[in-house]
Amino acid sequence: MAKTIRIGTRNSELALWQAYLVQKSLDNLGYSTEIIELSSIGDEILDIPLHQIGSMGLFTKTLDVAMLRGQIDIAVHSLKDVPTELPQTIVQAAVLERADVYDVLVYKGSEETLIADGATIATGSLRRTAQWLHKYPTHQMTDLRGNVNTRLQKLKDHNWNGAIFAKAGLERINLLPKEHLVLDWMIPAPAQGAIMITALESDKEVLAACSKLHHKDTALCVGIERDFMKTLEGGCTAPIGGYAEIDGAKVIFKGLLSSIDGKIQKGVFKIADLEHAKDLGKIAGQEVLANGGEKLMREIKNMIQK
Repeated sequence: MAKTIRIGTRNSELALWQAYLVQKSLDNLGYSTEIIELSSIGDEILDIPLHQIGSMGLFTKTLDVAMLRGQIDIAVHSLKDVPTELPQTIVQAAVLERADVYDVLVYKGSEETLIADGATIATGSLRRTAQWLHKYPTHQMTDLRGNVNTRLQKLKDHNWNGAIFAKAGLERINLLPKEHLVLDWMIPAPAQGAIMITALESDKEVLAACSKLHHKDTALCVGIERDFMKTLEGGCTAPIGGYAEIDGAKVIFKGLLSSIDGKIQKGVFKIADLEHAKDLGKIAGQEVLANGGEKLMREIKNMIQK
């Protein structure tokens, strides 16, 4: 391919790390590439909780517009930030092999203070808030916005006991401190730890190039998780967790819908043969809806819109 592939990315350190990973991979395959940095609305509005401004596409719209205007050829996203419905003419070009899926708690002081009544934990995620409060109902939750570096600095500057982060994000830019706990009991966000590349449906050359980076097993698992979220009609702000993993010839899926205060949880656990797992997320989502999840989703949406 003669043309240079212009790689669009948000300009945070983590987003750039992801873009450089894609650039290096394409360069190693012999393609010419260029990084185009853009600032998203989600990176600029930091004083309002995500659930109040609506985060469906908040971190991706800028890159979508740039692609539709012909300013970039591909966009690199944290897949958990991408809406389940892409804009018309824009398609998934590749899903890269997934990193660690779990959340971690970065803490200050001793581990013992983290379980004490009245501890304050920071996060901008309703999913993390709901699951934490379910386990620690006496704790106080405070909102935390900004890129990874900004959130770590806010934790240092405030009198909080800890803050919750995606483990993969901290590891990718070498910012995972020693003072952390892996929250392996917390169900991650659908597609957490995965990177997605999007491109125009009409750009066959670029799609062919990106297909060489595609990781089929990761794509299957995150597709199941995103189908679960889509079936529940929940955006990435809703308290929805979903995780699928391949175990031999089986796919194991666990999903969770929580009330914002963590008092109500609607969970689901499914196992399917690998060759019949494509609809697993949709089936799991329908089961949650039928088990009281539909009523709970209405209540969550009403609370978010207030």
